[in-house]
Amino acid sequence: MTQQPPLRFDPSFETVPADEDEIQRGLTEAMLSIQRKTHADTGYAHRAVHAKAHGYLKARFEVLPGLPPALAQGLFAAPASYEAILRFSTTPGDILDDRVSTPRGAALKVLGVPGPRLRGSEGETTQNYVLGNSPAFQIGTAEGFLRQLRPLAATTGRAEPLKRAVSAVTRTAEAALEMVGGKSATLTTLAGQAKTHLLGDSFFSQAALLHGAYFGKVALSPVSSDLVALSERPLDLAGRPDGIREAVRDFFRTCPAVWELRVQLATDIEAMPVEDAAAMWSEDESPYRPVARITAAPQDTWSDAMRAAVEDRLAFNPWTGLAAHRPLGSIMRARRPAYAAAREYRSRGNRVEIAEPTAFPVA
Repeated sequence: MTQQPPLRFDPSFETVPADEDEIQRGLTEAMLSIQRKTHADTGYAHRAVHAKAHGYLKARFEVLPGLPPALAQGLFAAPASYEAILRFSTTPGDILDDRVSTPRGAALKVLGVPGPRLRGSEGETTQNYVLGNSPAFQIGTAEGFLRQLRPLAATTGRAEPLKRAVSAVTRTAEAALEMVGGKSATLTTLAGQAKTHLLGDSFFSQAALLHGAYFGKVALSPVSSDLVALSERPLDLAGRPDGIREAVRDFFRTCPAVWELRVQLATDIEAMPVEDAAAMWSEDESPYRPVARITAAPQDTWSDAMRAAVEDRLAFNPWTGLAAHRPLGSIMRARRPAYAAAREYRSRGNRVEIAEPTAFPVA
């Protein structure tokens, strides 16, 4: 198949509905309601989403040399090496037993990045990526996401045995679908995530971002043999409410890890729309191509000091970064006020200052 050249971004590719402000207010309030419930239950102001962390990594982020012009944009314009922070998580806003199998996330913060900034992050020097372990959202717009988030917010803090039962049913349905060659993003999102090792997963921006003059999606994919070997490896979580965290910690006691950050540049606005984050962009039409390598040496991925430093004092937000990598589409636009409000709630609730770091927060 002949691949089309990457498509330059045109502002007309984004369309803002007349009621977007109202939708964003609804999403922000739904996220805050999750935080209020978990705060009341636990006495701690957790993140509104991705509340349960499974490990933190100090890593090295290296922009690859010799990138073609369309990939050598923004952060990736020239070879460079940066310190980086990785945080692994699961997506709900409440802290659940790992037997409740929900989608996973990875947040990447690259430190000391020069260049023109996104509005609201002037004066900072980090580039943030917030990633999930499926290539697209199951709901494509902020309006649809709000419809889904409201009932999820209403069940935050509800009985965990019920959530485990729902999880088991949806995992079984997901496995049956995969046996016949399919995969349901909706089932996976609704607690159908298989009980596999988190470090074998790839993680995706799911929605589009600018890539300098172009636009695309981003993926964090394991490439070192020890990581690749964990793909789809079953993880026994019986009697282990924090089994994912324990598995991540056990791996990094002795093993290093290498990932690639990859970019899928859009080639066709009809097939690869900005405003529909549920659209699956064909990798036959435009494959993910490596732009950077992330390496992590063996290290301890969990301690009280790291938990306090990252959970109390750091935020991960795709709107904190370079103007060359501005998030695109209604879901990404809705994240801007929602994440800002969630950060402010955490700061006030926990009586701490949340700020962008210039170095890994724990020596």
